Amino acid sequence: MNGGLLADLLVPLGIVLDAATLERLEWLGRELLRWNRTHNLTAITDPAEVREKHLVDSLTLLPLLNSPRRLLDLGSGGGFPGLPLKIACPDLEVVSVDAVGKKIAFQRHVARTLGLSGFIASHGRAEDLPGTPLCGSGFDLVTARALGSLPLLARLAAPCLARGGRLIAMKGAEGAAELAEARAELAELGFVCTGRNLLRLPVTGSERRLIVLERSLFP
Repeated sequence: MNGGLLADLLVPLGIVLDAATLERLEWLGRELLRWNRTHNLTAITDPAEVREKHLVDSLTLLPLLNSPRRLLDLGSGGGFPGLPLKIACPDLEVVSVDAVGKKIAFQRHVARTLGLSGFIASHGRAEDLPGTPLCGSGFDLVTARALGSLPLLARLAAPCLARGGRLIAMKGAEGAAELAEARAELAELGFVCTGRNLLRLPVTGSERRLIVLERSLFP
């Protein structure tokens, strides 16, 4: 992988990162593929695809962060978007949750190797997180990529959000139709859509929709 190329891919998204951060991100991509040969962490095995569909895709969230203190990544898989966001924002506290042990093992390996303090990879189900010390007083931001429907994500995120917190659902081209169909159910759950960012990945042109939901009702 080439750090300059990753930097070039981020330009259309308005994202600029320093050389050291880019190199750490590139190392993450290489390490994912190295582990993938024996641990089967991802179906994406081409380095260029890893760069675009894991690294760049995760970093599309950067313009939407608005300086949160604590971020929860639900169903994080190999650590996306949580790991790239942590590498790009070292002061961000990240809790990354996934039910597959080998994927959490990879995340912990990355965190140890890169010295990512304030990054916790938790092996378990998202449903079991509320009420635990990891959840604490709640998260400013909850992210989820390819985890489930918008109502499901809202149900999982609701007990984990701090007051004023946001859920950002990372969706593909189906996101607009899914949001339209789910509006009534989301309203019943106490969520309102406050943002719908449409973008395309820079190489394949794959459509991405970042749907921002805020909780309007609290117990």
